[in-house]
Amino acid sequence: MEIFLIAVSLALDAMAVSISTGITLPGFSWRQGMKLALWFGGFQFFMPLLGWFLGSRVAWYMEAFGPWVAFALLGVIGGRMFWQGLSGTEEEGLGDLSPRRLCILAVATSVDAWAVGVSMAFWQVNILSAAGVIGLVAFLLSLLGGFVGKKLGTLFHHWAQVIGGLILVGMGIKTLLEHLG
Repeated sequence: MEIFLIAVSLALDAMAVSISTGITLPGFSWRQGMKLALWFGGFQFFMPLLGWFLGSRVAWYMEAFGPWVAFALLGVIGGRMFWQGLSGTEEEGLGDLSPRRLCILAVATSVDAWAVGVSMAFWQVNILSAAGVIGLVAFLLSLLGGFVGKKLGTLFHHWAQVIGGLILVGMGIKTLLEHLG
């Protein structure tokens, strides 16, 4: 359940960008939705693996500090998402779905997943299954987000970031409390 909640919170950034894309691209189609979802889901799968790999290389140095690192990473990332949602920070213009633009957007929305992967190196977690869940949830929410954007406009964008930020901060606090308790 924790992995699923993390996956949803990480995917909310990608979903918010997908909603914006659905709004700004006239005639948003299934093909465009699949293209967007594959890029976002793929990066959301790959980045936790990369973070875990880098984090696991130093795990024996930081065993005592791992929960503090997870708390700090999740707190900063979640806090940033929360603040951006409340302040109404908009994504940059989304004029097309070129590979260059998709790569930039996928990296921008998956940096949080990399940091979570680093945190997961200090947890007892099967990183392949966790990354698979994160990637699949990002794929599905990105696909859905494009069509929500096409139908509903910008109504959901800021609240997605607020909710995602709160979930990440909550997971960081939970990790720290488990360590301290």
